[in-house]
Amino acid sequence: MPETEDLLAGFTPARSYTMEAVADAPRAPGVHVVLDGGAVLYVGRTGNLRDRLRQHLTGNRDSSVLHQQVGAELDRRGPVATAADIADWLGGREVRWLETDNPEGTKEALVLALKPRFNRQVPKPR
Repeated sequence: MPETEDLLAGFTPARSYTMEAVADAPRAPGVHVVLDGGAVLYVGRTGNLRDRLRQHLTGNRDSSVLHQQVGAELDRRGPVATAADIADWLGGREVRWLETDNPEGTKEALVLALKPRFNRQVPKPR
């Protein structure tokens, strides 16, 4: 099985998942990954990287699968997590992205290979 770093070749270097990092993301289609200590926790695809990355940090559980999954994990540890709690948790992780004209296919390949814990559905191999 390929190493995670090989699978992420071409992605930006890892950066703290903050609004400052998000501001540098392009408004282009692509795939993004959220990492914790080098381990990929989530793979997402979008038509606009900057907007989607911002939505994960500032949205709510209905607007972001990542927000929902992180919130559910934090809820198990104590009181119901607020949007600020979720954003704080994400701020302690790292983010990388890749501009691509095939975000869906790229995401599917990464999810199949890495099986990130915050991706709810893992596609079936073809």
